[in-house]
Amino acid sequence: MTWVSLVFAAYLLGSVPFAFLVVKWQSGVDIRKVGSGNVGATNVLRSGGIPAAALVLALDVAKGATPVVVGQALGAPPAVLGACAMAAVLGHIFPIFLGFRGGKGVATAAGAIGAMSPAPMLAAMLVFGATVAWKRYVSLGSILAVGSFPFFAFLFGRLGWMEPMPLVLLIGTTVAAGLILMRHTENVRRLAVGKEHRLGENLGGDSQ
Repeated sequence: MTWVSLVFAAYLLGSVPFAFLVVKWQSGVDIRKVGSGNVGATNVLRSGGIPAAALVLALDVAKGATPVVVGQALGAPPAVLGACAMAAVLGHIFPIFLGFRGGKGVATAAGAIGAMSPAPMLAAMLVFGATVAWKRYVSLGSILAVGSFPFFAFLFGRLGWMEPMPLVLLIGTTVAAGLILMRHTENVRRLAVGKEHRLGENLGGDSQ
């Protein structure tokens, strides 16, 4: 029951819509009705500015990492840690507090997966940073970073650069990556036809 409660708590924490709350507190605006309507840090950047976006990004990462860190401290087995990570991401994407309509889960996944396996997540974040710096597409950077994480986790384990990730966690992170990539379907369509907006433009490109 302790592990079940921990996973449920991870979902509830993941469901806390920090983007919605910060913008509402800052300006009284419903972030779902401005910009792209996405409940994530990228849309906060447009509607609330850099400080608000940085705060939301940090909180979204933290709500992914916290259940995993708590689980590690309690000695939870890999399957439970993976379930906590997945629950936090699902909470962000399908938050009970916003009628199950949330963001895209990238920042929360980064926190959760990074807490379990920092080295592959760092490599994935380098992919994200390089892509955004080169193309200025936040969505493309997110897609490539999320897609590359399971590859880096497997590769680093095979090369002996880290302890091999347990199979249950590798499968779990791959499933989570697939779910997040599905949330970017519209971004992929816009990228394919050259209509995706770049970082610094008014709309589009949301990935959090």
